[in-house]
Amino acid sequence: MTKNQKFKGTNALAGRGKDGSKHSVNATRIPIEQKESIRWLENLEQTTQLATPDRCIHIGDRESDIYELFCLAEKRGTHFLVRTCVDRLAGAGQTTVARKMQREPVQGTHPINVMDAKRRPIEVTLQLRYCQLTVHPPIGKHKKYAPLSLTVIHAWERGKPEGRQPICWKLLTNLPVDDLDSAIEKIDWYSQRWKIETFHKVLKSGCRAEEAKLRTAERLTNLIAVFCIIAWRVFWLTMLNRTNPRTSADAVFTETEITILNRLVGEPEQLAPKNVANYVLAIAKLGGYLNRKNDGPPGNTVLWRGLSRLTDIHLEFELHRAGCG
Repeated sequence: MTKNQKFKGTNALAGRGKDGSKHSVNATRIPIEQKESIRWLENLEQTTQLATPDRCIHIGDRESDIYELFCLAEKRGTHFLVRTCVDRLAGAGQTTVARKMQREPVQGTHPINVMDAKRRPIEVTLQLRYCQLTVHPPIGKHKKYAPLSLTVIHAWERGKPEGRQPICWKLLTNLPVDDLDSAIEKIDWYSQRWKIETFHKVLKSGCRAEEAKLRTAERLTNLIAVFCIIAWRVFWLTMLNRTNPRTSADAVFTETEITILNRLVGEPEQLAPKNVANYVLAIAKLGGYLNRKNDGPPGNTVLWRGLSRLTDIHLEFELHRAGCG
C-alpha cells in the first residue's frame, strides 16, 4: 500500500455515485452547510444573539471539533473550549499539533474525580502540558479560512487503570492560558461537561421532552421548565448519593416522602441511619434496582423510575388521607 493509498483509506468516506459505482468522498471537503454538524454553528450564532458574546464559553466534546466553529467564534468575539479528535497542522505548517505538544514539558499535575468501571467516584491525577500555537485549517479549506492562534492543553493519566481506558484529553481553546492555574481552570470546566450531558439525558429519556405534542412555543416552554426541575432532582439525588451519602434524608426528601418510604420498607431499622444513601436505595429498588453485591451505586435511570412510582404512591397516599376512595 502506498502512502497516498493509506491516506485515502483513513481520511475518506466510502460512498456511491448515481451510477451505483463506489467512490470516495473526503469528509473535510464537504461544505459545512451540507453536514449535520452545522447545528454547532447555528447554536453558537443563537447564543451570541441572546447573550453577551465575550461572556459566553462554548464547551464541547470531540463532535464539536470543527474548524468552521473556531473561525465563527473568533468572528463573533466569543470563546470556546473543545476536545479535539483531529491532529491539525501547526506552527509554520511543517509539523502537527501532536508532534509539537510531545516536545512541550509537563507543566504540572491536577487531581480530578471520575467514575470507575462500577460507577463509583474515584480520584485520578492528570499531567498537564499547554502551549499557544498557530493552528491551520484542513487542506481542502485553507483558501477559505485563515490560521488561528489557539491554546492547546493536553491532560493525560499515567499508567493503565483497571477496568477502563486511561483519561486523555486534548483540548483546544481561544481563551488565554498563561500559567498552570489557568490551565487547571479549563480542565475543571471540561470535566463538568459530562454532568450537563447526563442532565439532558434525564430530560430527554426520562421526561421524554422530545415526545411532547404541545403546539405552541409558550406551552412547550412551560413544560420544559417543569421537566428541568424534575431532571435536576433526579440528577442531584444520583450525584449526592455518590459524593455525600451521609447527608440527612430530611435535607432532600419531604416529610411525606420519608413517611411513605418508611411504610414501604416495613422495617424502619433498614433505613437507619436516616441518611440519603438508605432512602435513595429504597427509591432505586422501586425502580428495579437489584442491589447485588457487585452492582454499582444506583444510576439516573432506576432513580427516575423509582421517583415516578413514588409520585404515584404519594398521590394515592394524599387521596386516602383526604378521605377519598
